[in-house]
Amino acid sequence: MAQYMLSVHGNVDEIAADTRTMEELQPVFEAVERFNSRLREEGAWVFAGGLQEITTATTVDNTGDAPIVTDGPFAESKEHLGGFWVIEAADLDVALQWAKEGSQACQGKVEVRPFQVEPDA
Repeated sequence: MAQYMLSVHGNVDEIAADTRTMEELQPVFEAVERFNSRLREEGAWVFAGGLQEITTATTVDNTGDAPIVTDGPFAESKEHLGGFWVIEAADLDVALQWAKEGSQACQGKVEVRPFQVEPDA
């Protein structure tokens, strides 16, 4: 089976302007946990995680003469990665179906990308 990354992206401005209370967010958390449980039950679960706010990012660039470490994200963008699932699926169609369910659960856009296949040694 192939592995796919289902990444959840959010608009930074919308996230910053989100004034929902924890009580209002609780149904989203519960929907995501139900989705996670289904992934586990179906044997598709590999790993998942939510990320801290983009303001916590640190970028490391060691492509020159000396490493450079800077606060903040690598790319200046209106959208940033907020979390992800790594799943196993028979094919892209199955991964897309999982992404549809994940998008509904987390109330966000989900990008689907296959992992590279490692060549046999």
